[in-house]
Amino acid sequence: MEIVINGTPHLVADETSLDLAVALISTAPRGIAAALNGEVVRRASWPRTRLAPGDEVEVLTAVQGG
Repeated sequence: MEIVINGTPHLVADETSLDLAVALISTAPRGIAAALNGEVVRRASWPRTRLAPGDEVEVLTAVQGG
């Protein structure tokens, strides 16, 4: 199925979970947040949040700096 991650289409397997989608573009162990179709999803819920065709995922990474 096709989903969109940060504006880019990706083909993923049916029943892909949000944590697997996030792993496609980020390997950061901390400091990331994800939204599904405009709604922030708690990290603890990522493994059980199943994606559907056409879903839009936004992955944000916190960056420190000064």
